[in-house]
Amino acid sequence: MNRHYIFLDVDGTLVSYENELPESAVTAIKQAQKNGHKVYTVTGRSKAEMYEDILSIGFDGYIGGNGSYIESDGEIISERSLSYEDCKNIVDWLRDKGLEFYLESNEGLYGSEYFAERAQKPLQVYTARKGNEDADKITVKDAFPDMIFGENLYREKINKISFVLNDYSDYLEAREVFSDFKVGTWGGAGETALFGDVALDNIDKQTALDLLMTYLNESDKHTIAFGDAKVDIPMLEYCTTGVAMGNGGTEIKEIADYVTNDVMSDGLYNAFKYFGLI
Repeated sequence: MNRHYIFLDVDGTLVSYENELPESAVTAIKQAQKNGHKVYTVTGRSKAEMYEDILSIGFDGYIGGNGSYIESDGEIISERSLSYEDCKNIVDWLRDKGLEFYLESNEGLYGSEYFAERAQKPLQVYTARKGNEDADKITVKDAFPDMIFGENLYREKINKISFVLNDYSDYLEAREVFSDFKVGTWGGAGETALFGDVALDNIDKQTALDLLMTYLNESDKHTIAFGDAKVDIPMLEYCTTGVAMGNGGTEIKEIADYVTNDVMSDGLYNAFKYFGLI
């Protein structure tokens, strides 16, 4: 059996958007590792959002911040983050615009003064779009249980800064003001987006995988990637095989080599079985 490097997105792939982790996924990952395969998470989450139920699975490595941080077998391969000055400039602009935000780092998530209040409705809308019937009950504390408030918001080693959009024009203005950075949106398509974010430019899941595999001297080996969203497409395109989750969007399904079941319908387990990983 050829050793595969398996790369898993987290939200919508490993866990549901309600943070439910299927036991079948844990079983598949551990069995694949016993069979000699290497399994990595590749996620937009900073390490502070990789809670114990996920970390306890025991991955061979972790790529976070959509590629800004790379770790393999406990060793840091690459870490790129916003500088203190970058963070200060972005935070000052957001405050001047009256936009609530949070800083994402490997050490923690740091929320602005009114983020918990202002982000609750957008989070409920976002969660409802993902099919959660109890979306109207979700709070920022539910979504980000370890978010820290009341701390200094001028920091270094920040992977990304996300902010609530009062209007889509806020995103357009941010993109113009921070043209040297990667400015994106999440929470919805096009002008229905709910949140914006700012991070370093020229980093994505594909560049991270290329850097990792080159470092490991395994760039010509068998690779398989699993994802559910547009942000995962570069990762699927990089790998030998790309798998889209059944709950994924149309765009990623169209470019995938294989479409498996939904995350909560044993999607990972069934795909691992289909490709002979377990």
